[in-house]
Amino acid sequence: MRKTELLIPAGSLEVLKTAVMYGADAVYFGGEAFGLRAKAKNFSKEDMKEGIAFAHARGVRVYITANILAHNDDLAGVEQYFEELREIGPDALIISDPGVFGIARRVLPDMEIHISTQANNTNYGTYLFWYSLGAKRVVSARELSLAEIRQIRDRIPEDMEIESFIHGAMCISYSGRCLLSNYLTGRDANQGACTHPCRWKYTLMEEKRPGEYMPVYENERGTFIFNSKDLCMVEHIPEMIEAGIDSFKIEGRMKTALYVATVARAYRHAIDDYQKDPNLYRERLPWYRAEIAKCTNREFTTGFYFGKPGADAQIYTNNTYSTDYTYLGTISEVDERGFGRFEQKNKFSVGESIEVMRPDGANIQATVRGLYDEEKNAVESAPHARQILYVDLGMELREYDILRRKEEENKEEQ
Repeated sequence: MRKTELLIPAGSLEVLKTAVMYGADAVYFGGEAFGLRAKAKNFSKEDMKEGIAFAHARGVRVYITANILAHNDDLAGVEQYFEELREIGPDALIISDPGVFGIARRVLPDMEIHISTQANNTNYGTYLFWYSLGAKRVVSARELSLAEIRQIRDRIPEDMEIESFIHGAMCISYSGRCLLSNYLTGRDANQGACTHPCRWKYTLMEEKRPGEYMPVYENERGTFIFNSKDLCMVEHIPEMIEAGIDSFKIEGRMKTALYVATVARAYRHAIDDYQKDPNLYRERLPWYRAEIAKCTNREFTTGFYFGKPGADAQIYTNNTYSTDYTYLGTISEVDERGFGRFEQKNKFSVGESIEVMRPDGANIQATVRGLYDEEKNAVESAPHARQILYVDLGMELREYDILRRKEEENKEEQ
């Protein structure tokens, strides 16, 4: 059995550390330029150094994205950026553009290079092409079935790696190459500035009747014609492994620490359980499903893995995420009183029932006995975003414990 890597996204230093602690074998993130998530917080040079040191100290690899489709004006900056990365020392670069690839090979000849899904990697000939140029890994196009990936595995060198998405938002466009954002807003998705017009609500206008907008109704809320369900393959770990995939990739460099922790932990346990005992994996399937359902999501699909998606792979009635749990904060340290220090993410109050989430799979119910500000003054609630507070839950807290609250009805518009 090939070693299976769990690859987790990180949109900030806080999320990187969470991903590492909650089960990542590797993390990927973008710097302040040349990645495809310009709206993510992304990483400064100092954050990169700290994040890489944190991950490497715990045996976790780090990949940096430089996967824009570059224009002429980008190339000089790419070269300077790669010069800086030599000092920073990631484990690999994720690249889609041949010009950028050439610069990386010249400036960083010893750096491992992974070819992004943006390069439209749909056949074994493409894999062999990139391998001949020195690429170590290719990320499969999301349009491939598991049968096609198995065929690729059988026709490429044993030491070449396949990376495939296992969970996250699905782009409506072929291999993520979208022109909608550029056309409608002037912001180029292939340069990292996507405005996600695939999630917008659309109406129809007949050419000779300008200004007369005809709604497209599936129900009274309208129709969202490009809005895909999220990919979720936690119930198909055996098939993913048997297809010869080396790295299971989670999408989501703009997600919260709670989302990343929840998904990483569920897939970590699913992979480990299956490799330990397939029967244990099957027995625990309800737990994996239940945990992942606690994440922000748009319902789930298996994408193209078992054939081309049908009409049920889209969501036609809304563009909302389902959000069952609210992220309250992550414990950064525990003081001499046993109280946990955290940066508040959403409001909660003394007396509320919340849940403590841990990397080992434990979910512990607790009541908020007390909240204290940085001067150790008692407060009744945490009303201010990003306020530093201490919480007393009447239990032993640990660094990287995540605080979350279950919501009865909570829909988050995106």
